[in-house]
Amino acid sequence: MIHAIRALPLAALVAFVPVFHQQEPRPSAASDARTRDVYVSVLDSKDAPVPGLTAADFAVREDGATREVLRAGPATAPMQVVLLVDDSQALTPALQPMREGLTKFVEKMQGHGEIGIVSVGERATSLVPATTDVKALDRGINRIFARSGAGAYMLDGIQEVSQGFQKRKAERPVIVAITMDGVEFSNLQYDTVLKALDESGAALHVLSIGMPNPSMSDELRNLNMAIAEGTKRSGGRRDQVLAVSGIPEALLRVAEELNNQYVVTYGRPDRLIPPEKLQVTVSRPGVTVRARTRVAGK
Repeated sequence: MIHAIRALPLAALVAFVPVFHQQEPRPSAASDARTRDVYVSVLDSKDAPVPGLTAADFAVREDGATREVLRAGPATAPMQVVLLVDDSQALTPALQPMREGLTKFVEKMQGHGEIGIVSVGERATSLVPATTDVKALDRGINRIFARSGAGAYMLDGIQEVSQGFQKRKAERPVIVAITMDGVEFSNLQYDTVLKALDESGAALHVLSIGMPNPSMSDELRNLNMAIAEGTKRSGGRRDQVLAVSGIPEALLRVAEELNNQYVVTYGRPDRLIPPEKLQVTVSRPGVTVRARTRVAGK
């Protein structure tokens, strides 16, 4: 049974991994051609979410032009989360901390949306289709093993999940990727992966496990470029977890950030040429702000 589940092909990933239950229609400023929503993380010096901010605390610019911030408040729209897990042979020493961390992440995210799990050892493979069923997710987590002799194809996973999000028009898509640093076998170019990520509107968060690999192989260079640019463009976080024992805490930090984001609604005048660059800042000093730097779909 385990092998049958893990053998679902990459094409099936696009077909159903990001298929999330349709939410009941709700009024959204983002549906108005003259307004846009952007999800924003604001963290203090201890990496804790900063509460209580209002529209007056935020500033938004598109292509350098100031936009009017209409409102800002806690983000409550359900998320569509896909966990991309490196289950290549390199996972072997990190298997138990990985399972523990994923279990804690799922528990922390209850009530905030749906979660799917995809592994990327040897090829991108769906372990659990998107669901809110914690027991189904726990079963999927317990089916994760280090695949003997398998390499990681993280770039393929990011690209395929992004394309699935775009196809399904996910409202608040999120990719959380956990990769064993220095291992990548995909032949994809980073710009191809970034294009798919930009077009999907997904936020990419990446945990790189282990010491950074100094190798300059094409595969690793493309992975590093995709992670560096992808997290920055999409408003995600990028953490280097040196010890495998730190995986659970790192995943909890990601969940805490996601659960405490703001949604900022701003006005946009009619333009023949849509903007490309986005900048969100906060007036409060000493905080870290994460938000998209590319307009979704660009």
